[in-house]
Amino acid sequence: MRVLNNRQEIADAAGTELGVSAWITIEQERIDLFADATGDRQWIHIDPERAVDGPFGATVAHGYLTLSMLPFLGAQVYAFAGDVARVNYGLNTVRFVAPVRVNSRIRDRVKVLEVRDIAKGQQVTLQHTVEIEGGDRPACVAEAVVLLMDNGGATS
Repeated sequence: MRVLNNRQEIADAAGTELGVSAWITIEQERIDLFADATGDRQWIHIDPERAVDGPFGATVAHGYLTLSMLPFLGAQVYAFAGDVARVNYGLNTVRFVAPVRVNSRIRDRVKVLEVRDIAKGQQVTLQHTVEIEGGDRPACVAEAVVLLMDNGGATS
């Protein structure tokens, strides 16, 4: 894991890859739990028997389940040290490029796209590319924006 210890290290990381997480298997149980939590119980996600004859040949993870794995996977890749509040500011873009079939393994490749100073800290734009083991296309590519606010202060 790469630890960025201060504002200068964070700024210097712009344009660089921070690393890659470990692989994690997306099992049917996780897909079912996500369906229960969100109410998205479409058959392509939760009905293995019907999904065999569907467009993907098996059940697939929800795109938003894949997206929701970014905090867990990203925490294996990088950390911001120091007394800063880390706040999710939003997403610039999200694309679900390829489906994650049940029992596939995914990992996250993280790159720092941009670092900007703001009134109370820094705004960091990270590119997350969720790869599927053995796949030729990623499952998801997302630009996430994180605010690092000194001493928990609000932005102006």
